Amino acid sequence: MTEQRVLPLVVRIERAAPPERTDALEAAALAVLTLLADPRSAEGGEWAEAVRSWERGRIRKVVRRARGAEWRRVLDLPGITVAHGTAEVRVHPPVPLDGWPRDLSRLQVSGTDLADPAEPAPPGEGGPVLWLNPHLPMSAGKAMAQAGHAAQFTWWGADARVRREWRERGFALAVRTADPAAWTALSGGGLPVVRDAGFTEIAPGSCTVVADAPWLRTESARPGGAPAPKVSR
Repeated sequence: MTEQRVLPLVVRIERAAPPERTDALEAAALAVLTLLADPRSAEGGEWAEAVRSWERGRIRKVVRRARGAEWRRVLDLPGITVAHGTAEVRVHPPVPLDGWPRDLSRLQVSGTDLADPAEPAPPGEGGPVLWLNPHLPMSAGKAMAQAGHAAQFTWWGADARVRREWRERGFALAVRTADPAAWTALSGGGLPVVRDAGFTEIAPGSCTVVADAPWLRTESARPGGAPAPKVSR
């Protein structure tokens, strides 16, 4: 039986300077991609076994928050820190569902909410966009996990050349809330769709995010024997 693993994501939220919501969502997506592309996650790397075991399951992700001394302790654990705009997110190699390191398990997970001071700018042309369901309210922590799932689907749908070129561009992407009028076409148009398992906040099977990228509109197969797109947080 495959051991259940979860990918820990920790967002830094200092009282005096919390990150903007969109920055945090994009940082979470970037953190997932950075871990997947890291040599330590590749065959023979020190994280490879944990990552492969996690990918064979539900690719569950849990977002926790930290500040001050909590954040400094998080930095002492194996992982990668991604800074994006106003946000900092640290991703750690997958851990057993019931075996979190103490300095991660003690962090709070519920109630992580953030705001944008202004409407985010339209996404740039030609790059991946992770479209949030406009009809489904989610806390920032929940939305960060969902954006991470969609980023992973986008990675799975890319061949080696596209992955290399995307990585050279710093994994440029955008996370935006879809226009309600466009949502039906987006979610029913054959693009990868994140459907939540319903462990927190929303009903099982809810469509949370659609992953859109040029290569996802032309490639039908997901390389590497990636799991079917059903995920959970």
